[in-house]
Amino acid sequence: MRRPAVAALVAAGALALAGCGGSDSGGGEAALSVGSAYMPQPVSDMAAGFLTISNDGDTADRLTSVSSDAAGQVTVHRTVDGAMQEAESLDIPAHGSLVLESGGNHLMFEQLKRKPEEGQKVSVELTFDRSDPVTVEIPVKSATYSPKTGH
Repeated sequence: MRRPAVAALVAAGALALAGCGGSDSGGGEAALSVGSAYMPQPVSDMAAGFLTISNDGDTADRLTSVSSDAAGQVTVHRTVDGAMQEAESLDIPAHGSLVLESGGNHLMFEQLKRKPEEGQKVSVELTFDRSDPVTVEIPVKSATYSPKTGH
């Protein structure tokens, strides 16, 4: 009879401690969601990808890499003073969002294995510093598509 009671106390203590964080923890977790995703139909062996990653959590996170079976390589780019630069990661603030949009930060699909056409979808896996990976199906839009909202 004593062992189950001791085990219950140990489990309760572990659960209570798991909810506590030090001053470096940020006070919670990132809570990520992805929306407004699209890829303009590629006209060459490269393509761009755009989406918005929202973080409703109390902790900032970072997009660290992207992969897709449609491309040999997917890189994350930031746009600085009108110039595109490959980035190791992009920040996603707590209670904020990371917007990847035409003319700004974006994804580059390089060495396309196939040219996705309008109406198809491209699967990508987004990898983060703190959160679990997220798989997104990105719809392919016309090469001249311009979103009305979300970017």
